[in-house]
Amino acid sequence: MAIFTGAGVAIVTPFHENGEVNYEKFAALLEFQIENGTDAIIVCGTTGEASTLSHEEHLDVIKYCVEKVAGRVPVIAGTGSNCTETAIYLSKEAEKYGVDGLLVVTPYYNKATQNGLYEHFKMIAESVNVPIILYNVPGRTGCNLLPATVVRLCKDVKNIVGVKEASGNISQVAKLMSLADGSVDVYSGNDDQIVPLLSLGGKGVISVLSNVAPKQTHDICAKYFEGDVAGSCKEQLRAIELCDALFCEVNPIPVKKALNLMGMEAGPMRRPLSEMEPENTAKLEKAMKNYGIL
Repeated sequence: MAIFTGAGVAIVTPFHENGEVNYEKFAALLEFQIENGTDAIIVCGTTGEASTLSHEEHLDVIKYCVEKVAGRVPVIAGTGSNCTETAIYLSKEAEKYGVDGLLVVTPYYNKATQNGLYEHFKMIAESVNVPIILYNVPGRTGCNLLPATVVRLCKDVKNIVGVKEASGNISQVAKLMSLADGSVDVYSGNDDQIVPLLSLGGKGVISVLSNVAPKQTHDICAKYFEGDVAGSCKEQLRAIELCDALFCEVNPIPVKKALNLMGMEAGPMRRPLSEMEPENTAKLEKAMKNYGIL
């Protein structure tokens, strides 16, 4: 059984101007998501700027999220690292807090072989009991987790259950689905490809868009699963301009700017990420107004 079906939000981590985590605003963002039908919360992923959180902050944010969500929707914690031992440490600690699952990214910078990736994920999974979703985002990590490796992991390791596929390569997803034979829960990691991935048998999306449009992102999935493929496709296409604007600079710069424009006070990014360029801010504002959220 899938950890979740539908639209899970890859939630931002709000900061104060001094760079500290703003837990008050984080609580408000969590409530905004749940009130608007989000199907799962994915905390401390790429969008949550996990790479610039200390281990203590990282775990504190996960613990706070689990406590605030209080079982209303599944909480999936990002616990990946390019160091296997660090990923094991973060995963074991997150499990203690009661997360419903873990999202574990391919090790960045190291550029492991497929056999190295297999051993990395297997060692992490065997250190915990909660289900794990692999996270393939080669554009950010320089490392592509190939379909055969994903299928091998899901078949060999009982608590590796799926993958967030953010390669942007629909042909690769189709190859994965053809090999999986139902053994892999696949989630889109690209907001502009939700419907195409669902059409191949995907379970949903782990979404940046959902930060600012949770109900609409939920509805793209819900309509599809209800059999309203045309309605789902219409919602997907309506969101394309906004999806483009949300990725006109590296994530999460635009989505944090969007939340700030909405008055949600997500705060600044941590360095080395910087403030959004004025021309891109104008593009984002225009897309948000056209979409009806500003």
